[in-house]
Order: sequence, then C-alpha cells, then structure tokens
Amino acid sequence: MRILIAGIGNIFHGDDAFGVEVAQRLAKRSLPPEVRVVDFGIRGFDLAYALTDSYDVTILVDATSQGGAPGTLYTMEIDRDAPAALDEPRIDMATHGMNPMRVLQMAKAMGGGSGRILLVGCEPESLGSEEEGQMGLSATVAPVVETAAQLVEQLAASLLQENRMTVAMDSAGDSTCSVR
Repeated sequence: MRILIAGIGNIFHGDDAFGVEVAQRLAKRSLPPEVRVVDFGIRGFDLAYALTDSYDVTILVDATSQGGAPGTLYTMEIDRDAPAALDEPRIDMATHGMNPMRVLQMAKAMGGGSGRILLVGCEPESLGSEEEGQMGLSATVAPVVETAAQLVEQLAASLLQENRMTVAMDSAGDSTCSVR
C-alpha cells in the first residue's frame, strides 16, 4: 500500500495555510516508507501528476469551511465521482486557487487517481483577502496543527495496519487445503 499525504493551501491567506503547515510538520517525522508527505501549496498541476503515481490512498490536508467552530478538525472520504462532493461553499477551498475536485478530475483524465481520497480539514477562522495578504495562521487554528499532524499520522498508520491484516487474511485463505 502507498499513501500520499498532500498539504494544500495558500500561505498568504491566513488559515488557508493549514494544510501546508501540517505537511511541513509531518515531513520532519519518521514515517513508514509507504507514506509520502508533500507540501503542494497551490500547485494543482503538481498534485494531479502525483496522483497518477497510483497511490492507494491520498490524504488531502486543507482548511475547509463546514460551519463549525474555528479550529474544528474534520475527517471525511471524498467521492471523486460525485462532483458536488467538493463544491463551494460546502468545502471552501477556492481562495487558494486549487479546487481539489478539479485536480482529482484532471488526475483521473490523465489515467491516475484511482485510490481512496480522504480529507483532513480544519475549520478556518480567517482566510484573509487578496488585498490583505495575511500571512500566518490565526491564534485559534495554529495550536491545532500538531493535533492534525498526529491525526493524519494515526490515520496513515491505521490504513497501513488494515492493509497488512487484509493481505495476511488473503494469504491465509490462499494457503488453506480443502478436505474431501
């Protein structure tokens, strides 16, 4: 099993930098070799190309407006075949110029992106504006970065463990003898 952890967001838009911050924190950790962490920022084409590398699971990490209190973490599975799954305003990611659903559709058109897509998101407090160019996370979201990094790390470990158990059970089933 191969897992891609993709931090996305714009560092010039306040809490939109959440995914970038989490990816940078995870990049400093010792993760299993099956897990790759990349800070994609606002580079949608780079993410689309990465998704053509046949990852079994991609975990997107980003700010996402779901209507909760700022700093609330969400984990959800994305159905790439349901265009409404990542439409604004349900998940507000348009501020950084990378619409993840469009990136997933682009990757699919290029023959990639067939694995599961999960989103670990954080409710933003402030995304700033084009004119403001607000750098840095808000005082509400900044403390959640470490918790989110731990959540993503645990999610990846759980997925790898689940895969190992499935492979072991499949192998055990293949080696059994039939009694006549």
